[in-house]
Amino acid sequence: MTQNNNTTRRSFIKKTAAVALGFSIVPRHVLGQGFTAPSDQLNIAVIGGGGKGYSDAVNVWNNGASNIAAICDVDWNMAANAFEKFPKAKKYKDYRKLLDEMSDIDALTISTPDHNHAVIAHAAMQMDKHVYVQKPLTHSIHEARVLTEAAKRHNIVTQMGNQGASGDGVKQMIEWFDAGMIGNVDQVHVWTNRPVWPQGIKTPTNKPTILDNLDWDQWVGPASWVDYHPLYHPFKWRGWWNFGTGALGDMACHLIDPPFRVLGLGYPTEVESSVGAMYSQDWIPDYLPESCPPSSRTQLKFPASDKKRHRSKINMDRRWTETVSSGPYSCGSFNRR
Repeated sequence: MTQNNNTTRRSFIKKTAAVALGFSIVPRHVLGQGFTAPSDQLNIAVIGGGGKGYSDAVNVWNNGASNIAAICDVDWNMAANAFEKFPKAKKYKDYRKLLDEMSDIDALTISTPDHNHAVIAHAAMQMDKHVYVQKPLTHSIHEARVLTEAAKRHNIVTQMGNQGASGDGVKQMIEWFDAGMIGNVDQVHVWTNRPVWPQGIKTPTNKPTILDNLDWDQWVGPASWVDYHPLYHPFKWRGWWNFGTGALGDMACHLIDPPFRVLGLGYPTEVESSVGAMYSQDWIPDYLPESCPPSSRTQLKFPASDKKRHRSKINMDRRWTETVSSGPYSCGSFNRR
């Protein structure tokens, strides 16, 4: 490939819509075998450097194939491992400041609590930045639709962090179904042992001291304001509607995804759900509107799939169950005719 001074790495990526490619100005052989030219690297900003965010950063860095240029986390305690792993990365607590100051960022990984996914991703997409957003993609259906339209409008590469969808298991199931080895499916059962965090509990009212190096205002972000409490951060935010999506939002995107891909499903025509209750007094269930339920069972009905092997064109019934138990970690089963 010949050098073109009018072609930048970013514009090249955008035109080809392939985020793994780059425009080489300094050939690799100049640097020697095993080295990657800076012009071959993508500049990545990591939003959320702790937990899953750390593993996302390591994976996208890919032993130096990409450059981790910046790490943004409202809690620098959580991001400590990422800061140590990538000492040259610029540190931020406010993603808006990062986007304002670092115009050479090509793409972002966004691994924050659910309620911040959409606002951060949308801000980056409006600046023509490619985004990898952890599951669940958004905190609401509306937010998902907004991001979908933004991706089309800005012609950028986007991906949701659903690593199970990239494995060989789902591909093998698709091959089995398409080959007629399973037959026609009329029911799918999916279950999980989640939540494995407090859920179905009362809203805390005491006000513990905020952790050092934590910007609580940035953490709350677009959600309704609450005072800091360890029942929210770290990790336990999943059990509160203000920040998370409960066990369904946490695991269903992994476990319900295979039936969608295998059976070629579209939108459900009926949804029915029941949830567990908590009792701190006899006969009267606790009213806990801010906390996700301790358990739930959801049934979704779908019209017949158009996949060629779904020969009988039967309607399909899919059932999701979440409960705290000592049973299987997570699983699923197909009922067939």
